[in-house]
Amino acid sequence: MDIQQVAKEIARTHSQLLAGETPTVEVLVKEIPADSTPIFATAWIGARLLGFVPHDAQCIATAWQSQTARMGMFSVADWPCDPQDFALPAPDASTAFAPCPQSLGVYAVLPDADWVARMVDLEVPTVQLRFKSDDHKAIDQQVQAAVKAVEGSDTLLFINDHWQHAIDAGAYGVHLGQEDVVDAPLEAIRAAGLRLGLSSHGYAEMLKAHAAQPSYLALGAVFPTTLKRMATAPQGLGRLGMYARLMQGQSLVAIGGIDLESLPAVMRTGVGSAAFVRAITAAVNVPEAVEKLRQCMKANKR
Repeated sequence: MDIQQVAKEIARTHSQLLAGETPTVEVLVKEIPADSTPIFATAWIGARLLGFVPHDAQCIATAWQSQTARMGMFSVADWPCDPQDFALPAPDASTAFAPCPQSLGVYAVLPDADWVARMVDLEVPTVQLRFKSDDHKAIDQQVQAAVKAVEGSDTLLFINDHWQHAIDAGAYGVHLGQEDVVDAPLEAIRAAGLRLGLSSHGYAEMLKAHAAQPSYLALGAVFPTTLKRMATAPQGLGRLGMYARLMQGQSLVAIGGIDLESLPAVMRTGVGSAAFVRAITAAVNVPEAVEKLRQCMKANKR
């Protein structure tokens, strides 16, 4: 096997997954992880040529090696998407977070409790309070107000980051980023009966998040966004589709720069729902924007 040539063929065959920076083959050959088999090295270089960061390329190469052993042959055309090749553990009901709907519908990410109340009035099925402040009293007031706003409605409320306030207020769930999981007591959140949503930005983070058995996985950022500085390049629709295939059967939320124009293609990847920020909060006519997103999502759901 000519490792460099086959790696280039992987990149050509799966060009729809291209995103981020793409080092040259000459550079990558010098960076191949030690003790790599030819199959691992080929898949690793191929993934890096598509712009996958090193820790994601590691996941892909390991899975491709497993897939090759299982199939008895190496196939450039078959991007690994089988859970067993990524060694995904079987669900364990004793340690899993409480489930939430696989399809969360229009998922509005909102800056304060007033916005939450507006979305309840518009019957938006899922909302997230993303209130940014270091004032604990203000945080408590916002979380309490948001929980009160959804009382008696069908709207599901997730609280971003502020897990203790969410537990104290009796929110439906908490949404955490990868950096927040380190300090958050997941067992306490689970014991309180709250649902958990976890962010992921590529294979390595997705597999790590999946291991915590959350209620849903957020996959992104799909498109460029000015709302948050991202450590990784926008993933794009091609990668989103592969993530959805690998994690099929779970509640998946696409997030990052999604608007009405891009929504049909996002939903066709197989995710259960999509999250929106500016598509709602920056809309000239908010009720109209919400209804258009609702109808578009319904029409394009797989």
